[in-house]
Amino acid sequence: MTPGRRSSTFTRLLRHGFTDPSGAERLLDSAGLDAVRDDPVLLEALGATADPDLALHGVVRLLEAQPDPTARRELLDTLTASKPLRDRLLGVLGASAALADHLARHSGDWQALVTYEPRDLHRGVAEFERGLAEAADPIALRVAYRRCLLSIAARDVCGTIDIEETAAELADLATATLRRALALASSDAPGDAAMCRLAVIAMGKCGGNELNYVSDVDVIFVGEGVEGADEGKALQAATRLASHMMRICSETTVEGSIWPVDANLRPEGRNGPLVRTLSSHLAYYQRWAKTWEFQALLKARPVAGDLELGEEYVAAVGPLVWQAAERENFVADVQKMRRRVIENIPVAEVERELKLGPGGLRDVEFAVQLLQLVHGRADTSLHSGSTLKALRALASGGYVGRADATQLEDAYRFLRSMEHRIQLSRLRRTHLVPEAEADQRRLGRSLGLRADPVAELNREWKRHAAVVRRLHEKLFYRPLLDAVAQLTPGETRLSAEAARERLVALGYADPAAALRHLEALASGVSRKAAIQRTLLPVLLGWFADSADPDAGLLNFRNVSDALGKTPWYLRLLRDEGAAAENLARVLSAGRLAPDLLMRAPEAVALLGDGDGGGLEPRPRAHLEQEILAAVGRADGGEQAVAAARGVRRRELFRTAAADIVGSYGTEAHPTGADQGALVDLVGGAVSDLTAATLAGTLRAVVRDGWGDTLPTRFTMIGMGRFGGHELGYGSDADVLFVHEPREGADEREASDAANRVVSEMRRLLQLPSADPPLLIDADLRPEGKSGPLVRTLKSYEAYYRRWSLVWESQALLRAEPVAGDEDLGRRFVELIDPLRYPERGLGDEAVREIRRLKARMESERLPRGADPKLHTKIGPGGLSDVEWTVQLMQLRHGYEVPGLRTARTREALGAAREAGLISAEDAGTLDEAWVLATRVRNAVMLVRGRAGDTFPSHARELAAVGRYLGYGPGHVGDMLDAYRRTARRARAVVDTLFYGG
Repeated sequence: MTPGRRSSTFTRLLRHGFTDPSGAERLLDSAGLDAVRDDPVLLEALGATADPDLALHGVVRLLEAQPDPTARRELLDTLTASKPLRDRLLGVLGASAALADHLARHSGDWQALVTYEPRDLHRGVAEFERGLAEAADPIALRVAYRRCLLSIAARDVCGTIDIEETAAELADLATATLRRALALASSDAPGDAAMCRLAVIAMGKCGGNELNYVSDVDVIFVGEGVEGADEGKALQAATRLASHMMRICSETTVEGSIWPVDANLRPEGRNGPLVRTLSSHLAYYQRWAKTWEFQALLKARPVAGDLELGEEYVAAVGPLVWQAAERENFVADVQKMRRRVIENIPVAEVERELKLGPGGLRDVEFAVQLLQLVHGRADTSLHSGSTLKALRALASGGYVGRADATQLEDAYRFLRSMEHRIQLSRLRRTHLVPEAEADQRRLGRSLGLRADPVAELNREWKRHAAVVRRLHEKLFYRPLLDAVAQLTPGETRLSAEAARERLVALGYADPAAALRHLEALASGVSRKAAIQRTLLPVLLGWFADSADPDAGLLNFRNVSDALGKTPWYLRLLRDEGAAAENLARVLSAGRLAPDLLMRAPEAVALLGDGDGGGLEPRPRAHLEQEILAAVGRADGGEQAVAAARGVRRRELFRTAAADIVGSYGTEAHPTGADQGALVDLVGGAVSDLTAATLAGTLRAVVRDGWGDTLPTRFTMIGMGRFGGHELGYGSDADVLFVHEPREGADEREASDAANRVVSEMRRLLQLPSADPPLLIDADLRPEGKSGPLVRTLKSYEAYYRRWSLVWESQALLRAEPVAGDEDLGRRFVELIDPLRYPERGLGDEAVREIRRLKARMESERLPRGADPKLHTKIGPGGLSDVEWTVQLMQLRHGYEVPGLRTARTREALGAAREAGLISAEDAGTLDEAWVLATRVRNAVMLVRGRAGDTFPSHARELAAVGRYLGYGPGHVGDMLDAYRRTARRARAVVDTLFYGG
């Protein structure tokens, strides 16, 4: 062969898509192919395959495997003369190394591709049964199965059948295989077969007539005894037959396996009996089945064994399937199952996961099944196990927009085609897009992408996945908007009843009101309505993820009515990724945050992720600076304090929103924030805000009554949760008021001025207003309510030196200056430090007194009728238990352990652990209980809009508290059990350290 000719062949091979033209030349020069090496028809056909190099290699192997020269000549002649055989055989060899291996082992099976008759175009169960009929053992069954698979693959890669027809034929082949396997099992155990009736019900993709090339075949078995047979023995016989049938298909032999037969979708899964009677199935589904089990039954189809019994099974469970949408938390259960699937994907595989990942095949399937279950009870046209047929039926019935359905079908077909070709390559069960460039090139070419296969494949894959991500949830919500907006004449829409069904399934208690809200928001041709129609499908999904979708939608309508004419509101929700989701979470999480927002709806801007927004609480110095500036601009004390309260309301909303978003999590960060961090965030932010508000109010009152200077120095000392930076949303501000007459000032005048300041501050902070009041509580002062409201520093000193009780020393552990004269506050702290951190610790009598006080409080202050085990403040293992235990350690050891000298409970507990006063395990137990109890109190305030120390009794409010604490729908009982368990463990530690130590 001349160099020139070699160069010409080399170039021609490159042009036909060979990646290794030198290797291809050597194969063409081999003894079997030398006669046709320059045949342009053969080279053209090889170049049309997914992988010309692989196809040529397969041809050479197949020729070498022929038993004699005559057989080789026959193969070669047919290959060059018969276009149908050439396209089919080369197409398979270029797409599937596994089927090439099969042909090399069974060199005569290529003859199965020669037939080209009309009935061969769309083979069914009967044709496949004939193809498997002569298989007398499991090995022969595998060979016959591969021969039938070869015909499906050939017509698939040549485009004779499309993806839907391919999947249906694969399911038909599986049906024929299950029947043959059951026949083999029955012939091996005729006694068992004679004793029982056994029906094989296909589930999953096999049941839906949409099977993959390589997939588990999901089944459920139903058994009954023949007339006169003992039921128990008949079930044992049926179980043996079913097990044998599964082994015939699943076990690995010299010819490999066919596919695993998976019966784990049966009642009780792996823990349940393999075969049940029909009545046993029904009893389980009526009493115990979970939502996902009814979802799975959508695809149930009798395929083998006693088909009459199988039809009885499908007829019996059918009504139960179509009632599933009436179950409590139906949509939430389905969506939770979908999320769980995504969460279980290894992180390294998420981006390549074609089936289970976001924007994958399962998203389409779940969305379609959800809509089938919601509307299928009233519309039997939706009763299909096939995803694509069901999607088309949903579009025809107006349950899904036609344009959305078309886009989703196109995406599903492309993704399923990718999945099929990936599996066909090596006949392995995988849904991962290959990483190797050669594999991606073969995959792209097999899908008809020839110009730049790798780049085109990735572009098309990402485009279709993006369509699925965009549409799969919107599919559920957008028809609701189309039903009320009525913008496209002639378009089939959801009926009023279908819309009601869908809203009820989403958890709306008042679907009629919800439809009115949607109509008000989305109707019309204005730009505002158009943006709302874009936003609402996503927002409705987030509302449905809450415990109160009705409130979420109503609140959104109210906010939109208030802000709809402002140019920035809808633009913020549309353009800033976090804003819309954050708003949906906030509006549907309870009463407090929406109430705060509706008093000044422009605070919505805080929910964005741009420079003007942000939910990070502001530092106290910045808050105080803003409030003091507002006070300085105001005319008069009432206007000044109103401005300060306005800032407080806005910042309370910011804190509540940050808490809600952190608790619920977002799509970008679904796990939510650390519970302890959220408690610290709320406690610190509300305490700082309260201190800044008091500082501004003090400035306003002094300026209004005395000008720049009060005749006495004046400071406020935070006590209790305020001093400990642990305020909740509904907490009063516990304070002590301290003053010290200025040099030369009359003491009576100074005292009167200090009392007037306190009285005016309390009045102004409680004036009726759109802003929440701030209640000041001074009951922890010396002598309690009987003592003077304000004292001089010297008066405090005299009282504490002579009259102070141990409980007052304990209360002073939380004392910290919060507003007013800083020097006076510092000197007050110096005064009380010896009381709260005594040099010699506490004597035994003082310890006994503290224990007596605690025991009396537990017995006397618990509200009548309250469950002590669920009372977060006084109940066992609650806030009081943890705080008194920590405070006892502070009183005993605060002098010698500087770290204990803090007003903050968690900080003091950490210092006690580091000092060895408490074990790490016990400290962790107390910290967990304190954080949980605080979170419950915060949740109650957020949900109900008023403070409470125990869980709400109303079911929807209780569910909202659970959602805030991370418990999904239907898991309120788990939340209460977890609280009791956490509190019980904490109480055991308290009994040891507080009462026993």
